[in-house]
Amino acid sequence: MSAESSSRIAGRTPPRGGESPRRTAVGRVPRGAGTSAVEVRRSARRSRTVSAYREGDRTIVLIPARMSEAEERRWVGVMLDKLAAQESRRILGDGELAARAERLSDQYFDGRARPASVRWVTNQNTRWGSCTPAEGSIRLSHRLQGMPEYVVDYVLVHELAHLLVPGHGPRFWRLLEAYPRTERARGYLEGVVAAQRLPQVHPEPQD
Repeated sequence: MSAESSSRIAGRTPPRGGESPRRTAVGRVPRGAGTSAVEVRRSARRSRTVSAYREGDRTIVLIPARMSEAEERRWVGVMLDKLAAQESRRILGDGELAARAERLSDQYFDGRARPASVRWVTNQNTRWGSCTPAEGSIRLSHRLQGMPEYVVDYVLVHELAHLLVPGHGPRFWRLLEAYPRTERARGYLEGVVAAQRLPQVHPEPQD
């Protein structure tokens, strides 16, 4: 799922005393944190269901009015996790990828990086992305498909930055500082590479 589209996920309130999901703070999150703002809307007409959807740069969470603040925090965390999991499974087409690159350029580079083409490719097995500044073309490895959106966004921002600065000098890395999840995304990709290098463990045959 792209960040601009809306999706709705519904769940039922867990019984009291059950296992508590991870808690997430409720409120307007600073943009520097690399996440969207969260708005909680209480409804007296809701008795047990909770739902959430994206609305522009906000995440709207709808909960029953009777919920306590602790339950609210718990359910915001649950719904944010569910939305993120659903979005990570959504594979963007080339057109959506190009639109996403345009939005990221506007957000982090004031629209100065304008690629002529952005597309998935299946012949990049040693690089996550590549850019040819002379042609204005950006290519992303198909291995990124299904990874968290912030990771795909990081690779797009990385390649967009190459339209402005071809090399990997200090000026290039200063540009990437505008993207707040750079270090987290790099850590994720490094983890993927490290996992691929681990020896495959085969279970012993049973006698």
